[in-house]
Amino acid sequence: MTHLIKIGNSQGIRIPQALIQQAHLENQELTLQVVENGLLITPIKKARAGWEEQFKNLSCLEIDQANQLDHSAELATGEAWEW
Repeated sequence: MTHLIKIGNSQGIRIPQALIQQAHLENQELTLQVVENGLLITPIKKARAGWEEQFKNLSCLEIDQANQLDHSAELATGEAWEW
């Protein structure tokens, strides 16, 4: 259980470390949202987060397979797009 505490002219809460770890909030920017019965705290998800690590983990075989895919765009009718 936690309580509101005075921090300067504002108030804040101390979140137990176990909850921070369980909710994966460590070293995250957070967003606060007022909900029906309280306050929702969620990490801000950054676009493309983790992409660099995933690219590093791709094997050469997976890259070769991706390059061999047919990337030609077709309409639902089966007609090819005109570029």
